[in-house]
Amino acid sequence: MKILLASILAAMSLTTELSAQGGFLFSTFRDETTPMSEQIYFGVSRDGKKWNSLNGGNPVLVSDVGEYGVRDSFLLRSHNGPKVWLIATDLCINRNRDWHRATHAGSRSIVIWESTDLVHWSPPRLALVAPEEAGCVWAPEAIYDDEAGDYLVYWASTTKSDNYAKQRIWAAHTRDFRKFDKPFVYIERPYHVIDIHIARDGDVYYRFIKDDKTKSVSMASSKKLTGPWQEMEQFTAGTGKNFEGPICYQLEAAADGQTPVWSLLLDNVSDRIGAGAFGYMPFLSNDLSTGQFAPATDFQFPYAFRHGSVLAITKDELERLKSAYPNPQ
Repeated sequence: MKILLASILAAMSLTTELSAQGGFLFSTFRDETTPMSEQIYFGVSRDGKKWNSLNGGNPVLVSDVGEYGVRDSFLLRSHNGPKVWLIATDLCINRNRDWHRATHAGSRSIVIWESTDLVHWSPPRLALVAPEEAGCVWAPEAIYDDEAGDYLVYWASTTKSDNYAKQRIWAAHTRDFRKFDKPFVYIERPYHVIDIHIARDGDVYYRFIKDDKTKSVSMASSKKLTGPWQEMEQFTAGTGKNFEGPICYQLEAAADGQTPVWSLLLDNVSDRIGAGAFGYMPFLSNDLSTGQFAPATDFQFPYAFRHGSVLAITKDELERLKSAYPNPQ
């Protein structure tokens, strides 16, 4: 009973702190030019628009497990305490330059770090999540499942059963990111689907996913993580370019009669050959239920942030991060 009460009080304290939001933390990677560019990089922002790199634009976390590289990282705060997990794809394209191998004989694990202050992190560890027939595990993300009372982790995998013909979204439940339940197919379509991201607003979930049919991002909504999901045909942000790696987060909460402001970031991969990666393009909405997003022009990044995630942080966490990972003058 005392342990339960302590957990509730800790969650209430954290919720109060986050209501007085201090800023945002961005986890990302840079590119495939060196083994060190496929590692974990951090950026911070007070307003969620103007971003600064940490640690002089150098990696903050480096994987020495699995394939010795990490991409597509995702930050998740525990629902009842200060712990934060960082999970990522176990992959280093720079070391082998072989995308065929990456989809047919890649890692079936995700890389995991843990922290309670965003500065001191556990050593990286591998967690086997995919079935034995899987050819890869890409872009893992997670969300707390109120109904199940645990976390739902989801990712993209090809499988040997159809000769690795397409990516499906797989998922598994976990309570502690150490033991995972049996994986199951979460989303399957006649074509590839990758890069699933789920945001929650009130009692509605909003799902963004890279849709290979349109080579862009689609949006759907549901009252439950298990569905049914309603495709939002009115979604305005995901068309016209080859987008992937969606990130949706609330920039400003509703207050004093003002509507909330949501940011949607889409990784623009339209021109990865020649000019290289463009990085994230921002869009804004005042109501996720409408699916209406307008392009934003006042975002600034120190370099092209690639497929990653954004975590709301407190003022103390922001200052702690800036002190721990200063940029050289």
